[in-house]
Amino acid sequence: MKHNKIAFILFASFVFISCSKKDVAEPLEYTQNEDLAAYQEIASINLGGLGAAEITAFDPSTNRLFAVNNGTENKIDVIDISNPSSISVIKSISMLPYGGYVNSVAVSNGKLAAAIESTDKQAAGKIVVFNTSTYAVIKTITVGALPDMVTFSPDGNYILSANEGEPSADYLNDPEGTVSIIKVADYSVTTLNFGAFESQLSSLASKGFRIFGPGKNFIKDIEPEYITVSDDSKTAYVTLQENNAIAEIDITSASIKKITPLGFKDYSITANAIDVSDKDNKIEFNTASKVYGIYMPDAIAFFNYNGTPYLFTANEGDSREYTAFTEMKRVSAVTLDATAFPTATTLKTDAVFGRLNITTTLGDTDADGDFDALYSLGARSFSVWNATTGSQVYDSKNELDIKAKELAVYDDTRSDDKSVEPESVCLGRVGSKNIAIVGLERADAFAIYDITNPTLPVFIKMYKTGDAPEGIIFIPASKSPINQSLIVTSSENDGLVKIYKTNKL
Repeated sequence: MKHNKIAFILFASFVFISCSKKDVAEPLEYTQNEDLAAYQEIASINLGGLGAAEITAFDPSTNRLFAVNNGTENKIDVIDISNPSSISVIKSISMLPYGGYVNSVAVSNGKLAAAIESTDKQAAGKIVVFNTSTYAVIKTITVGALPDMVTFSPDGNYILSANEGEPSADYLNDPEGTVSIIKVADYSVTTLNFGAFESQLSSLASKGFRIFGPGKNFIKDIEPEYITVSDDSKTAYVTLQENNAIAEIDITSASIKKITPLGFKDYSITANAIDVSDKDNKIEFNTASKVYGIYMPDAIAFFNYNGTPYLFTANEGDSREYTAFTEMKRVSAVTLDATAFPTATTLKTDAVFGRLNITTTLGDTDADGDFDALYSLGARSFSVWNATTGSQVYDSKNELDIKAKELAVYDDTRSDDKSVEPESVCLGRVGSKNIAIVGLERADAFAIYDITNPTLPVFIKMYKTGDAPEGIIFIPASKSPINQSLIVTSSENDGLVKIYKTNKL
């Protein structure tokens, strides 16, 4: 997530919101089935327009939502949802005493953790822990630069922070990308960098791992984005978005175990066909050889299925665009290798692939100045990965694009970039079914999938949201104030927090 585009989605601890864990502990009276295709908006509240509703966490002990608000003042708005059909802001907690933008919030056992970047973005940030009832500060902990996402382990014993460490615009100050592990018992903190893996760069890069930009400094170039934690609270999985990889961390020993590159998506395959022109006045999905997507996930969620750990990723993609370095160009603006692209003249027209934004950091495989392959950012999909082997067991291919078109929410002006832009993925349980909720920032929508078999998710329905949903959380029936599951969305472009409820079956 970047504070300038505020691209982030929060999944709170399983104790409160079953967004990244399977809710296996619901009491019998709350396991009634509900209609996954019948969610309806039951409440909406405007927190102030652009930038005023980004990430939200829920505390079931107080029936309060805690919403990040970086609108006119950096703060956390507290929303009473004891009656989800009639919600109101009852308190605002100013972040001004603690630093700059607040990027993330998470809740566990009456504690609210907030990730707050420094007013000097490249300096160390803070995790500030508040009491969810009194709003009093419990502890302030220094972490790495630009803490972008914070979460609790399911057992509540640890707080983890993904510290992105973005460079300054001139690239003269590029802090390390790090992950901080905080023991809640005494609030001691260990902050880890990725230096131990520098010797593996050649092997990692051959599998799609990216180190790029001015200097190509391995430790500084890695940018942790999002964290999920296994249901036994022993292992954390961290997306390294710009680097196109997932890192695995042993929480107890505070050590990084491995980095798994995610490879590339082949757009020559019919099921992966994409619309790449924002200038042709139509939505039409096509294939092309030697054109690929870089998965580059933002959000990630953990799911244990019959003893096998799986990771769900929202394959958003993100570019580096700074004063000193910009990686993107359109296909029409680059030279294509004549052998690799024998129809280059046609391919480069606006109506075909000319409008597609690609990275200039990949594709010139023989270093002769022209492109032998084209790599765009993101994969316009969500994926499921075996957490043990790192292998992809499922990808939604182009289904999200197709369903958005059918719902008439596909934004053709984003075809040249990342289309519907899957940014968030939130897991939950409704009755006998496990579900994934995928947030689509540029389609202003979320999609529900039945993931009872996580290797074969089944599309259920897509729902309209506010403008540019950044945060989506699922509140299971067992934690809900009305004993029915709720979906909460927050949208950065219009400042709206919305609550959705479905029907019992």
